[in-house]
Amino acid sequence: MERHASTVVSEASPEATRGDSRSPESVREPRFTRGVNVFAEGSVLVEMGNTRVVCTATVEDRVPQWMRGSGLGWVTAEYQMLPRATKERTPRESEQGKVQGRTAEIKRLIGRALRSVVRRDLMGEYLVIVDCDVLQADGGTRTASISGAMVALYDAFAYMVREGLCEEIPLLDLCAAVSVGIVDGLPLLDLTYEEDSRAEVDMNVVMAGSGKIIEVQGTAEGLPFSKRELDELLGLAEWGIVAIMDAQRKALGIEAPPGGTVEVSLPGRLFPYRSGLPQPPPIPTPAR
Repeated sequence: MERHASTVVSEASPEATRGDSRSPESVREPRFTRGVNVFAEGSVLVEMGNTRVVCTATVEDRVPQWMRGSGLGWVTAEYQMLPRATKERTPRESEQGKVQGRTAEIKRLIGRALRSVVRRDLMGEYLVIVDCDVLQADGGTRTASISGAMVALYDAFAYMVREGLCEEIPLLDLCAAVSVGIVDGLPLLDLTYEEDSRAEVDMNVVMAGSGKIIEVQGTAEGLPFSKRELDELLGLAEWGIVAIMDAQRKALGIEAPPGGTVEVSLPGRLFPYRSGLPQPPPIPTPAR
């Protein structure tokens, strides 16, 4: 059994369509509906095909005890799937008396992704908690959660600016995520549950607006994969994340900086960072 890495997605035949009629290099249409929770400082419903996640961001006037007096803020995340997010009911973790390993892993991933683009030195000593609740799961729940959490966090920071809690939106860049994989020997972008369940290679990629990589989670579910295949999957992921970030900006009513990126000087860094977000970040119109 041999898998060839010579497939070029852009040259895939017209017959190489998927169960939802997408081409191999297409993402499901990303939709971000802001302001779905009237109580939260930031909230969004993110939809990627049949995957739907509600992300709510809460601002609290505190930081973890180990950070008190540091002058820095903190961003963390929670993640859970509702019982009927899947075809069969999944018991609530409260029924089982413990947090499952998958849940703990995903919430840490979301928190790391968000913190990588946050200017915690500009937050003040405030804590933002982003809760990601999966309403319906059809593959890519963790990546949809990251992309939605970014929009909810942006709105929460905008709330902080309007309330005088910080002077500017403390974001260095946007971030978003997407899944990629190899199914039946063909590299695919934004896998559905059905595709993910039979993938030979399964990968989740998180990137910043600058195009830099935040995190890559990749596993050979079947045969090992080559560096050439890895490079092709990363290229697919970047293509998809650009589309998702365009949808994020559209939902927030902001534009990319002229030329695509802008230089940002950071304390303690010799070289500036090239951000895909205007600096200082624009304040969006409130969602409600």
